[in-house]
Amino acid sequence: MADHLAHRFGERKGRLLRGHNFAEKLLLQNVWWPLFGNFDNLHPEYEIYDWNRKSQFLDFAFLTPYGRFGIECDGFQSHIKEMDREKFSYALNRDTFLTGMGWKMIHFSFDDIQHRPEICRMLLQLVIGPHMLQNAPSSAISISPEEKEVIRFAINLGKPIRPKDLTSQCGINFRTARKRLHSLAEKGILRPIGRGTVTRYYELKPDAWRCLL
Repeated sequence: MADHLAHRFGERKGRLLRGHNFAEKLLLQNVWWPLFGNFDNLHPEYEIYDWNRKSQFLDFAFLTPYGRFGIECDGFQSHIKEMDREKFSYALNRDTFLTGMGWKMIHFSFDDIQHRPEICRMLLQLVIGPHMLQNAPSSAISISPEEKEVIRFAINLGKPIRPKDLTSQCGINFRTARKRLHSLAEKGILRPIGRGTVTRYYELKPDAWRCLL
């Protein structure tokens, strides 16, 4: 904070003094620090501009060579209960605009930051982890890009996956689809479901999403 204050002037400095409150500090304490252990490339109360060149401030901006991430702490009272239709529309449009400008926006509720920080850490890692090329894989198991595609598809599918699901989704033949599913089962990421020696479906095991990091 002292370093950022020393390099800011005018409203950018005033915003940091006024806007960095309990929720933002709690996010650093409960979510960011346990996950990263440093504040490198993290900027509090970061100024951005909307499509009308109107100045706005993100709670945090994580600026890296592999992507720009906007992180917001949303309290129910200030962001929902006291928000009128115009402010609600603007908030959605702003996020869409920033997405178009290359930002990846991440929102956490104050209740989760305070009472369920492990959920916030998991989601933050899921979003930022794949972009952190210098990070070691979370598992010693080698997962190919094609297998990661299968895992993402299985997560979005929301039910046990079959080889025929992959053939239509990925444009591959039945034998290749079955081979990829079998490989993920051997690596302990999928659980075969069937009768006897015949496998009909594959089910994602808990924490399979970690293989995407």
